[in-house]
Amino acid sequence: MNVLLPTQASFFSSPHRNPIHTPASPHTNLRMGSRKRKADDDGLDDKMSISPTNSPAMATRQIPRPSKKVRANEITGRPLNLPRLLETLDAQSLRAVLQTICERHPEIGLEIVTSAPRPSVESTLGVLHKYQNELREAFPYGGSPGSDYAYDRVKQQLTNLIDALVDFTPHYLPPNEQQTATSLSFLDSATKIVHDLPNWDSQSHKHHKDNAYDEISRAWALVISEASKRGGGFQLHSGGWDQRLARHNDQSGGKMQMAVDALGTNLGWMGGSSGDPDSIRNQLLSGRYGANQSVPVGARW
Repeated sequence: MNVLLPTQASFFSSPHRNPIHTPASPHTNLRMGSRKRKADDDGLDDKMSISPTNSPAMATRQIPRPSKKVRANEITGRPLNLPRLLETLDAQSLRAVLQTICERHPEIGLEIVTSAPRPSVESTLGVLHKYQNELREAFPYGGSPGSDYAYDRVKQQLTNLIDALVDFTPHYLPPNEQQTATSLSFLDSATKIVHDLPNWDSQSHKHHKDNAYDEISRAWALVISEASKRGGGFQLHSGGWDQRLARHNDQSGGKMQMAVDALGTNLGWMGGSSGDPDSIRNQLLSGRYGANQSVPVGARW
């Protein structure tokens, strides 16, 4: 009877078989880790034992940092540009700025004078009427408008109006103004403003209006004289300016007689008044001049 004996594993196993590994003990791993840390610590101690004076100095390098870029949507304060600034200025503020600049730089003022458009009669009269309204509003309520008290209250406004008249009038006189109709239109309206100047009780205050009449009368005389030289006498008569001037003289109490005399001296050859149908003026305008005069045949002119 055959008996099978248990086979005992041989220590000399076949090389083709996987070797049997004995698991490592936990104590063995702990000892190996301890030795590794000790070796690392010894190396660190060796590095730290080296004196810094013996080691080469490391060059400090400046790391360039990118400059901060302003984002497109980032807002910051800034002054207005010139076109927007001018839009915010009213007429009075703009005039003040221009006047200051012209005083500092006279050449700019000359450029403005030569480049600005010529003021029209309507625009100039608008400025004069503004001064006239300021004068009226300055009068005190109640009391005599010609008293010394009223004069003291409105003296500044009165001076402003008269100064404006004196400054604007030469602009509409020849040779600066070549159009007779433009000159006469301005003088007619300016004379009405002079008529409306206050009549003061005190003789010492009446020189304002008297001087204004004298200045405006001289202006009329100059325009009439220059118009007659250029053949503008027909325009004076046809426009009825001779009659207007006569009415102005009556309203002034004869203080514009100088202008009336200039009209008679320079245009007296035309004869007659505007209402005289037989005057040379009306005959020329109607085409009747010389119609009743016969010229003999063969007569020499």
